[in-house]
Amino acid sequence: MDKILNLLGIAKRAGRLTTGEEKTIESVRDRSARLVFLASDAGASTAKRIKDKCSYYDIPLIDEYANAELSQATGASNRVVLSITDPGFSKKMLELQEKGK
Repeated sequence: MDKILNLLGIAKRAGRLTTGEEKTIESVRDRSARLVFLASDAGASTAKRIKDKCSYYDIPLIDEYANAELSQATGASNRVVLSITDPGFSKKMLELQEKGK
């Protein structure tokens, strides 16, 4: 498991993670989301909705992990959409993504 997924698990335990499409969209709208994860194998309508919201509200999006990887990292089943609400976690994850993990 790479460092970004490890940080996802830590963010979950720290209570800095929202899961599910509706809660993530709500966190994007109220600008508490600092970073959004979208499963690479998410449905087309879900992917479009999340990408459009992130683009409109200028929230960074990472969509390179599969549903199974996100689920395993967070310890929950069937996680397609997640948002990080902590600026420190999101900054580190974006730095790691730019470096190539």
